[in-house]
Amino acid sequence: MPGGEQLLSIAVGLGLAAATGFRVFLPLLAAGAASRLGYLPLAGGFDWLATTPALVALGVATVLEILAYYIPWLDNALDTIATPAAVAAGVLASMAVLTDVPPGLRWAIGIIGGGSAAGLIQGITALLRLKSSALTGGLANPVIATIELLGAGTVAVLAIVLPLVALAAVVVLLALAFRATGRLLFGRRPPPTNPPAPA
Repeated sequence: MPGGEQLLSIAVGLGLAAATGFRVFLPLLAAGAASRLGYLPLAGGFDWLATTPALVALGVATVLEILAYYIPWLDNALDTIATPAAVAAGVLASMAVLTDVPPGLRWAIGIIGGGSAAGLIQGITALLRLKSSALTGGLANPVIATIELLGAGTVAVLAIVLPLVALAAVVVLLALAFRATGRLLFGRRPPPTNPPAPA
């Protein structure tokens, strides 16, 4: 069973991974900046995330990604790229903070936990944006983009400051994602109709 420190690092990792489902680069930037400021230890081999070149590159990428999602129809095109990118970023974000975790467990948590959390959340936001584009011609997409941005920032900060709260939030987000995906794909089921009473 993981110890207390390991459990916290797993919570941080899954929280950051889930945040990459909303925005790919912002959680990585938050993790790198937090490590640079001494608030977040990074696992061996991931120290580069806190270097100046990495922080500058992630900062530029974060700004460009945020702005691009406010451009109608470009946001839908970006989702085709963002989905695999979010999975990769989720794996990276989770593995980067899994300190004192055996390598086999780190890979399992990173790929299965981090990648899945990021992919599921990104997938549901892409479906929401696609439906919004179809219903409103993209006019409501900036609202979705703003919610995603707030989600990425909030979950990333929670993961670093209150990891266990972030882990609970991830569980809730994933449950909501499953439910919303079912509704988007299959629609609401009509209420059962009672058969007419026999004459």
